[in-house]
Amino acid sequence: MSASDDIWILGINMTKFGKHPDKDIVDLGAEAMMAALADGGVTMGDMGILAAGNLMGGGGVGQQLQKQVGQTGIPVYNVSNACATGATALRTAIMAVKAGECDMGIAVGVEKLAGAGLLGGGGTPKKDEKVWEPSGRFGAVANPDGVIGTNTMPGVFAQIGMEYGHKYGGTSFELFAKISEKNHSHSTLNPLAAYSKEMSLEQIMGDMMIAYPNTRPMCSANCDGAAAAVVVNGAKLRTLSKEQQRRAVKVRASVLTTDPWEEACQVLPDVNTLTKNASAQAYESAGVGPDDLDLVELHDCFATAELVHYDNLRLCEEGGAVDFFESGATWRNGATPVNVSGGLQSKGHPISATGIANIWEVCHHVRGEAGDRQIEGAQVGLAHVIGLGSACGVHILEKSGL
Repeated sequence: MSASDDIWILGINMTKFGKHPDKDIVDLGAEAMMAALADGGVTMGDMGILAAGNLMGGGGVGQQLQKQVGQTGIPVYNVSNACATGATALRTAIMAVKAGECDMGIAVGVEKLAGAGLLGGGGTPKKDEKVWEPSGRFGAVANPDGVIGTNTMPGVFAQIGMEYGHKYGGTSFELFAKISEKNHSHSTLNPLAAYSKEMSLEQIMGDMMIAYPNTRPMCSANCDGAAAAVVVNGAKLRTLSKEQQRRAVKVRASVLTTDPWEEACQVLPDVNTLTKNASAQAYESAGVGPDDLDLVELHDCFATAELVHYDNLRLCEEGGAVDFFESGATWRNGATPVNVSGGLQSKGHPISATGIANIWEVCHHVRGEAGDRQIEGAQVGLAHVIGLGSACGVHILEKSGL
């Protein structure tokens, strides 16, 4: 075997996201893996690497999954990278295949999060003391407001959205709610979404406020789920059947970034810069630009996050995210459909599965297999995911020309 720049997704699948009280992470992960192998027309015996992503399960999930799906002695990489865990697992498999270590590999992301409640660092109640005393490595930074402070995910992304509006103008509570209205509407066409329910603007704005301007329906839904993908190099793919070649999806770009050093990101994670860097690298690697994208699945962990990522992914000009959304471009019948799956707010967000699930959505459209929500003529799509800490994964995928 030799190094290859020609990498394809051969098979991909995801479980239904939601509550699965009768299944543990091994059950869910194995279900997604076996379905992805079947989708690609291959078996575990064909795999040369397993990359398994899991954040909350205690470690070693890859070896546990092997016992369920087949122990073949191949190397296993257990990956943990916040909300970018699934995308990182896939990139791990891609790199092994690109390096020529094997012809095929499989990546899986799995999580059990139903009923987990509010997630995020710093989510412990403040001590009832009149004098605050700093302690620990990050003790110089206090959570400045509320019972749980702004160091939790809702607080962080609320600030990010408000900061964008402060800098460029045009944002409002209603505008952010309209983004969520779009995603909940899109979810009605996705049978694998945790919530497939249309919500009116009034319902969204009138629901429980989590961290202004995000109400509960504007926040990602913690749930159970798994997603898996099989990757193959081009030389091996060309030995497979014509049908396998036709359904394979080309990986035009696979990029992972972290925060570059900036003074501000020592206090608040800078989700903008590392996403801008990741998208720039991905476009250059793929040889395409934002105008070439037929759909985008981006990390809408909160409605405020979706807005800023329009800008970060260069779907619009700098500072133009509000006008871009209000043009109707991001609806499934718009110029650049965004989150036609329903996004994290409706499809759900089982952390480690999300990165591969976003890729699953894009793959199904460029294959022409997305059913009622199919974006007609889709050729190229982008999948984006971000995990605070911070890590950003961007993949650009293209319809097979074989």
